[in-house]
Amino acid sequence: MRGLIRNNFYTTLAGAKTFAGIAVLTGIFVVAMDNAVPSLVIGYMLLVMIGFSLNSIVGISKESTSKWGKYKLTAPVKKGDIVKSFFVSQLLWLAVGIAFAGVGVALSVALHGCPFDRDTDIFILFVAGTGISLFMGAIFFPLYFLGGEERHEVILVISLLGGIGVIMGLVTLINMIYPGRQTARQIVLNGIFMTACSAAAFAASCLLSVGVFQRREM
Repeated sequence: MRGLIRNNFYTTLAGAKTFAGIAVLTGIFVVAMDNAVPSLVIGYMLLVMIGFSLNSIVGISKESTSKWGKYKLTAPVKKGDIVKSFFVSQLLWLAVGIAFAGVGVALSVALHGCPFDRDTDIFILFVAGTGISLFMGAIFFPLYFLGGEERHEVILVISLLGGIGVIMGLVTLINMIYPGRQTARQIVLNGIFMTACSAAAFAASCLLSVGVFQRREM
């Protein structure tokens, strides 16, 4: 498993370096700007969290156009571990995105103060970025392993839009259950609920993807 994760890291490293450079430059701009425009902070936090996760998923498509993907099937590793390594890799890159978002918002708040009406808004942004990333992976991997190598670009777009749609749906559901202005405690509990849903979907998708991949290769 460790070797597979290392291989995934090198596969996605070039794209990650490019995106990291863009993230740093964008972060400098956002931090330098006055927080009178909180949408800049919102956009940056979501950009880096979703962007690094997206880069990890895109790395799979590179293997579909090379011989390495087929070679791994003959290597002394379990087929299930091959699939699990992709899920672990996305989690690691998501952690990198969360770190970028954390540093960016921390510097912005230190220089200009909190740009939001409530401190819990920052927490919800982390929840949203994490949730979209996890749901995106949960949708993408099963479809990809069902034989979507030739249509991975379309599946990627569908997965991204699906991740955004699911989070928006959960937010709408929560607002219907708790109409009006919510307390800080309710916001935190709702954020935990959304994170738990995305984590459960991601874990279930991993099990489903392993089963699909093993049956397809038998």
